[in-house]
Amino acid sequence: MSRIGKMPIAIPAGVTVDIAENNKVTVKGPKGELSRQLAPEMELKIENDELTVSRPNDLKRNKSLHGLTRTLIHNMVVGVTEGYKKTLEVNGVGYRAAKQGKKLTLNLGYSHPVEMEDPEGLTTEVQDNKIIVSGIDKEKVGQYAAEIREKRAPEPYKGKGIKYDYEVIRRKVGKTGKK
Repeated sequence: MSRIGKMPIAIPAGVTVDIAENNKVTVKGPKGELSRQLAPEMELKIENDELTVSRPNDLKRNKSLHGLTRTLIHNMVVGVTEGYKKTLEVNGVGYRAAKQGKKLTLNLGYSHPVEMEDPEGLTTEVQDNKIIVSGIDKEKVGQYAAEIREKRAPEPYKGKGIKYDYEVIRRKVGKTGKK
């Protein structure tokens, strides 16, 4: 039995979960609404403010989908109640981030500033050398943060670039001259 899959999902007060045909799950909460089409093989049941996911048999595909389905629904519930955040740091001389309306402008040592438009449902904030991406959909928050980081990934010699706040850059020693 899947250890993650068999855990029930607590549905907090103020959150409604609707299960339509073919396992289309819609979660509404104080921060917004998320819906997702999940695998139709999984059986979803709501009983006294708890949602449980069960699988019909022990085929490899169903074992894989069991934990995944439970985690996706849990992430939706957490998203509409608390939301998700990713923090990125901009390091380097002359590297800057600025925000104008829904546009994020990054000066990353290129000949031109890199401009990025906030996707729908996500917001970005700039504080000092930090960029904070927040939203209710965990997948979209992580994807947009990765796209921002990709514009100038950190390099190992001076540590310049955009990195996650928890990321540790393994530094390398540069070349030494001949004697």
